[in-house]
Amino acid sequence: MARNQRLVTDADFQEVVDRQAVVRVFKDDHIVDSNALVLRFSDTTVVVQTRVSELTYYDRHACEFFEMKRR
Repeated sequence: MARNQRLVTDADFQEVVDRQAVVRVFKDDHIVDSNALVLRFSDTTVVVQTRVSELTYYDRHACEFFEMKRR
């Protein structure tokens, strides 16, 4: 079973980048992306990849990001 850990700080995002952990992205209380890898992040933008050629840019303040951890 998976459990969610919300990503808030730069350290949280850097940890998932380093470990190549899978994240889930929510916007307006809806899942907009799942099983995505965070490639890069800044103060305003998070870049995730779900497939080889599919990059998506999300506004860091308009979305919520959760790391999916396995128990």
